[in-house]
Amino acid sequence: MESFEQLLAESTRIHGHICAGQVIGVRMAMAGLARINITDPKGTERKKLYVLVEIDRCATDAIQSVTGCSLGKRSLRWLDFGIMAATFVNLASGQAVRVVAREEARTLAENYCPEVEDKYQRQLQAYKVMLLDQLFTFQEVEVRIPECNLPGRPLRRVQCGQCGDWVQDCRDLEQNGRTLCRACDGERYYRVIG
Repeated sequence: MESFEQLLAESTRIHGHICAGQVIGVRMAMAGLARINITDPKGTERKKLYVLVEIDRCATDAIQSVTGCSLGKRSLRWLDFGIMAATFVNLASGQAVRVVAREEARTLAENYCPEVEDKYQRQLQAYKVMLLDQLFTFQEVEVRIPECNLPGRPLRRVQCGQCGDWVQDCRDLEQNGRTLCRACDGERYYRVIG
């Protein structure tokens, strides 16, 4: 795997700017991968890795950059928990680790870089060198990934009985004997105009 500096540079390029979230995401991914024994996430081991992220913030872009996992490859799953955390799963061995950014790290940053006046720049610099156990908590976990959520071809495709849209990956619902997409079942996030 590339060095921290190389991974951070690539993550920053993809994300568009450097920030503390990029540093946290890169370090989180590196630590998570090490704990589940994945050393080549974008190469020979790319089909062994599955990542669940719990926040839609800067760190998620960094995790995607380091791991090579993505929504489009169905190897990255976003769970809207609002927690700066990610779970790294080795699909071959079943090993999984949940890595959570520690809130206390924000305050600890003062001890690492007291000379940096701007608190965001202080955090960014401190997170680069902070001990992993001060920056994160690690939990060995068991993750059961439904077959419909695994990478690969769709298990099935069905047509919504109301709007006619095609639904993949077991996301359809049965309502009174009719197959419906989630939008027609009441989860529509948009309103058709015209």
